[in-house]
Amino acid sequence: MFLPVSEKDMKERGWDYVDFVLVTGDAYVDHHSFGTAIIPRLLEQYGYRVAILPQPDTKSKDDFMRFGKPRLGFLINSGVVDSMVNNYSVFKHRRRADEYSPGGKAGGRPDRALIVYANRAREAFRDVPIIIGGLEASLRRFGHYDYWQDKVRRSVLLDSKADLLIYGMGEKTIIEIAEALESGIEVKDITWIRGTSYRSSVEPDEGIRLGDYPVISENSPSGKAEYAKSFRIQHENMDYIYGKVLYEKYDEKSFVVQNPMQEPLSEIELDDIYRLPYENRWHPMYDSIGGIPAFKEIKFSIVSNRGCFGDCSFCAITYHQGRQVRARSKDAIIEEVENLIKDKEFKGYIHDVGGPSANFRGPSCDKQLKRGVCPNRDCLYPNVCRNAKVDHEEYFDILRTIRKMDKVKKVFIRSGIRYDYLLADKKCDRYMEELCKYHISGTLKVAPEHISDRVLSYMKKPSKEQFIKFDRKYRETNRRLGLKQYLIPYLISSHPGSELDDAIELALFLKEYGFIPDQVQDFYPTPGTLATCMYYTELDPRTMEKVYVAKSMEEKKMQRALIHYNKAENRPMVIKALQKAKREELIPVLLGNRPQSRKN
Repeated sequence: MFLPVSEKDMKERGWDYVDFVLVTGDAYVDHHSFGTAIIPRLLEQYGYRVAILPQPDTKSKDDFMRFGKPRLGFLINSGVVDSMVNNYSVFKHRRRADEYSPGGKAGGRPDRALIVYANRAREAFRDVPIIIGGLEASLRRFGHYDYWQDKVRRSVLLDSKADLLIYGMGEKTIIEIAEALESGIEVKDITWIRGTSYRSSVEPDEGIRLGDYPVISENSPSGKAEYAKSFRIQHENMDYIYGKVLYEKYDEKSFVVQNPMQEPLSEIELDDIYRLPYENRWHPMYDSIGGIPAFKEIKFSIVSNRGCFGDCSFCAITYHQGRQVRARSKDAIIEEVENLIKDKEFKGYIHDVGGPSANFRGPSCDKQLKRGVCPNRDCLYPNVCRNAKVDHEEYFDILRTIRKMDKVKKVFIRSGIRYDYLLADKKCDRYMEELCKYHISGTLKVAPEHISDRVLSYMKKPSKEQFIKFDRKYRETNRRLGLKQYLIPYLISSHPGSELDDAIELALFLKEYGFIPDQVQDFYPTPGTLATCMYYTELDPRTMEKVYVAKSMEEKKMQRALIHYNKAENRPMVIKALQKAKREELIPVLLGNRPQSRKN
């Protein structure tokens, strides 16, 4: 049974009030891949009444009064994706589609949805607590660079005028907040809960003071340097064991305070979360308009883990989920597959078993459980740490069990694997054979992102040699098995640190190896990432050294065109790029003959 989305639904349940109204920028999909489903189902398990207000009309406060006055509060998120990323392309063009909206139609959520929703909720009921969460809140919890306005904006906690902000994966946090509110504690006094940020009129007695907002928001070399230092401190304290209270000053009577992050959920807790009574479909009110495209992509996929110790510079996962990986048990995963098999639409294909990186099944080393992740060292960059536990046996055991289940024809891995981590396994050859033989359908998508050592160092990605080694092993394995399967690389153009010469080096590499990239993403400066900090400040926060950043639209287009040099429409821009770099001798090399796909 879906949670109420209307007054009629409330009456059918016999409710005359709700404890919480959850407002979201996405359509309502009751599936554990959507935080909008997890949080209310968890609250329901604890006895709270929750109504869902998906994509409300923000022209007035009326929609926010649909369920009457919530007894404990409004819970607000903008959806699975930051609303500005969802609404605009990297070139700041308004998107024509929205995968998380009914029928894929754009326009269902406002720009800066958290702020708009929170303001309407406050207008509807001035004395009801407002708690914001989800990705947009998490990544904007402090002063942050905003690509669309090209400036450092204030914490979204202040701009939304919300009472509390939940950052990270908020299951434990929301229950603690609900219990505090239920006990009669005023929301302004809820200042101790991990995984939250709150406003304060006085400077905290403890913690680390970040750069003051008036300083870090100053568009000057010194202001940008202070912003970079502030970001580094935040990144170094993203650990539940040693992370400190952090706070940011706005004026003499305005501070934003962040409590340390919550401890990641244990295996048992994760299993319980994913076993909640989801309907595992979109709400029936969307049936007549084509459903929700995003759900169609993940309906027969399994989430097996959270967190990522890859810590790529351009990815916000570590700032949101943390670097300590936690995974569901094999039994819980198999149980979910058994339920999927019963679905009348199941055709025998499990589309994915993974997470941020499919082949991670736990913390990268045992010491993380006692001391936390290393604040100034990476688990996989520049090489796989000697202390890392590199073991794929449990993951492949799960895949073996699933593929042997009745009615399962194929189990794919689409969320991506860290090939450097796989190569570091002593049993790599065995797992590579299983991967190629059972879990690929023609192509395997991997994410080297670039091949220039300079750019890779800023990305915190494995070296070109690692990618070549993986490609060679992949081709040899497929040849031995008699399979014609290919690698398709994901690449990023114009990443901080990438100069025109780096883009040319990448184009020549693709030409030499015969790779035709399936997807090229121009670097998108989204809040919360190390690379976005580099983009704005033109400094590397780790070293405070200068970083080259391609900011002009012309150079961005040049770098992107070089990666897709084989496309006829890119020919003029490729020639222009080579001329600008004084590499005219490469024009016939890149444009003389079109590449053939790499054969195994």
